[in-house]
Amino acid sequence: MPTVTLSFDNGPDPDATPIVLEVLRRRGLRATFFVLGKWLADPARRHLAEQAHAEGHWIGNHTFTHGGPLGRREDPGHAEAEIGRTEALIGALAHPDRMFRPVGGGGRLGPHLLSAEARDHLAASGATVVTWSVVTQDWEDPEGWPERGMARCLAQEAPLLVLHDLPNGGMRHLDAFLGRLADAGATFRQEIPEDCILMRRGVATADLDAYVTSG
Repeated sequence: MPTVTLSFDNGPDPDATPIVLEVLRRRGLRATFFVLGKWLADPARRHLAEQAHAEGHWIGNHTFTHGGPLGRREDPGHAEAEIGRTEALIGALAHPDRMFRPVGGGGRLGPHLLSAEARDHLAASGATVVTWSVVTQDWEDPEGWPERGMARCLAQEAPLLVLHDLPNGGMRHLDAFLGRLADAGATFRQEIPEDCILMRRGVATADLDAYVTSG
């Protein structure tokens, strides 16, 4: 049975994030929240990130705007604008490994994830780059995602599941989904699976050519 790592992208959101935190609190689970920098200037949203951190969840960087995969960006300075600004806003809430999750553009892995500038920025800043192994399309199918999530998590030994704390109603199903996983024999951990780490504290741990746009 799988050991599932939970992560939540694109928040904090004033509607969805409190639901997620309440479910995780009640179930005694810890997750990683990959937040958008643009939200952290809002005191109410920043408070949610602070609450998550205080409750033992890890906070990571998911770019400033979520404007698309960084490997498709050619404008000089985009890495600092998207990664560096967000890291500065996260500040003391950051995990010691300075975790960063690239934007996938529909949950896909490939060389579109990072530009050479982004790779170099992440290495120089000592970041840890985290990908994923299970996506559920919860951002576009807030009612049907649990079935995909069940099937895909149960098919792996150590899935890193991506969900989204977005205001689309999808997280209303989180508690029942986690209960179904547990009933099926799944266990949960906060640690990131090694096969989902491309770089740890600035040092590549995978073949980055597969995730960086050439040229």
